[in-house]
Amino acid sequence: MKRPGSALAGIALVLAAVACFAVLDTTTKWTTASVPLLMALWFRYAFQAVVTSATMLPLRGRALLRTAHPKFQVLRGVLLLLTSLFAFLSLKFMPVGEFTAIVMITPLVITLVAAVLGERVSGLRWLLVAGGFVGTLVIIRPGGDTFTWAMLLPLAVVGCNAWFQVLTSRLARTEDPLTMHFYTGWIGTAVASLAVPFFWETITDWHLWLGMVVMGVAASIGHLMLILAYTRSPAATLMPFLYVQIGFAMLGGWLVFDHVPDLWATLGIILVAVCGAAGAWLTVRESRITVLPTES
Repeated sequence: MKRPGSALAGIALVLAAVACFAVLDTTTKWTTASVPLLMALWFRYAFQAVVTSATMLPLRGRALLRTAHPKFQVLRGVLLLLTSLFAFLSLKFMPVGEFTAIVMITPLVITLVAAVLGERVSGLRWLLVAGGFVGTLVIIRPGGDTFTWAMLLPLAVVGCNAWFQVLTSRLARTEDPLTMHFYTGWIGTAVASLAVPFFWETITDWHLWLGMVVMGVAASIGHLMLILAYTRSPAATLMPFLYVQIGFAMLGGWLVFDHVPDLWATLGIILVAVCGAAGAWLTVRESRITVLPTES
């Protein structure tokens, strides 16, 4: 049972998390224009791992390392690393707002996953899924003058992120969020360390180092906030508020890169946001319908 008021705390944590993710994406696009992508990716995970260990190990000791699901912790860490890798690649070629909007079809993809696993999906949900994918096509515009192969990279982000979100929600029911955060950082660092020696360059511009530090801080705080949110509120309640990230991302793109989406991209972004938020609202409504008879 969730404590009274925990839903509001969960919503506040999600809003803080998506603000951090928008800062992460905006800073990543700026930093990786000059820093090798895999070097920036390694730094982002190493920063999270070191800071989490330095702050949490003295307080929690060996308890921080205890997990009932080590294999799932590894899988979750690898999924997030792949999500970040594809996201970093996407941001090198795409504006932040458009990239974020495409990634936000993840909850709709989770609906498809549920259908594949045998869960019943209503006709209205299928309509919302179709609308979200239409919005994505409007943003990407295959065959248009602005289309490049790199615009398909966010779809890889969506696939990895969908499974990451499902696993996070499941593990948060029984696992310590700080333990999850600890393993995520070190697993990502360990895997990225295998490749980073081949791409390492000497960076002398302190602005670039500052950018990587901001990436590390935003990623660490954002993912911790998201985990804590899931421990306080059910995923169905939190999902509608994830779409606020699109607004934060568009703001970041405008402030840092002076980019405003064109008319078609704006329409696609709106369609994705509306379908996604409507799908999230439907999930909340259905969960309430399911729970109310039990409580009465």
